[in-house]
Amino acid sequence: MTTHQASLDQASPGRPLLNKVPEVTVFFWVIKILCTTVGETAADYLNGNLGLGLTGTSLVMTVLLIVTLLFQFRAPRYVPGLYWLAVVLVSVVGTLITDNLTDNLGIPLEATTAVFGVALIATFAAWYASERTLSIHSIRTPRREAYYWAAILLTFALGTAAGDLVAEQLDVGYWKSALLFAGVIALVAAAHYLAKLDAVWSFWLAYILTRPLGASLGDYLSQDPDEGGLGLGTVVTSVLFLATILLLVGYLTVTRADESPAVEVSPQEG
Repeated sequence: MTTHQASLDQASPGRPLLNKVPEVTVFFWVIKILCTTVGETAADYLNGNLGLGLTGTSLVMTVLLIVTLLFQFRAPRYVPGLYWLAVVLVSVVGTLITDNLTDNLGIPLEATTAVFGVALIATFAAWYASERTLSIHSIRTPRREAYYWAAILLTFALGTAAGDLVAEQLDVGYWKSALLFAGVIALVAAAHYLAKLDAVWSFWLAYILTRPLGASLGDYLSQDPDEGGLGLGTVVTSVLFLATILLLVGYLTVTRADESPAVEVSPQEG
């Protein structure tokens, strides 16, 4: 870690800091699911139409993601358009990572699901050991934001592998898989509100599960009928969902309905 970054991480007591990610509202979950669907369909479209192959497409999208995250880290506060652009790109890259491991290297989906699951647990463990919290309400330093985006990328890669494993390899089908994952998310919500499951773990469990939900939904809408889909195609599905994301993000940019208030950092915050 550089001296400059360390000084940012250890902010002075009494200095107001802004959370770099949105509040968890209905808008958050709707846009998140839309982003996961776009990640699945856009990855399929780009891989089939850029002419770069799976590896070349992955490199191009990874570079775009890195550039976007550089702007995200430099931003002093949560910016809806920038943040959700990063999420869309993370969704695409996470999908391509899993596709590369499965299609190019021949690694079974069971293995990639397990490996990404272990990697995500390790990231959470390192994050908690360093910061003593996994709450997204306190992403106010570069170090915490780095842990946050690492976890986000792994949830997308894990969700892609798990979604493909259930829908395709286990032959559950796309729409049935979407219903299955939606049902599990409902159980997590019930456990949170009725059984008082910890809010942080409830959030991350739901966040992980929305990835295969969105992926299954995207595949169902875009794939040909003989493959179990509705046949809308990757272009139509991606455009429809991207347009909806743009409308919602535009609304949030104007209203700031999901922006966290500034807080006074405590001596323990750094």
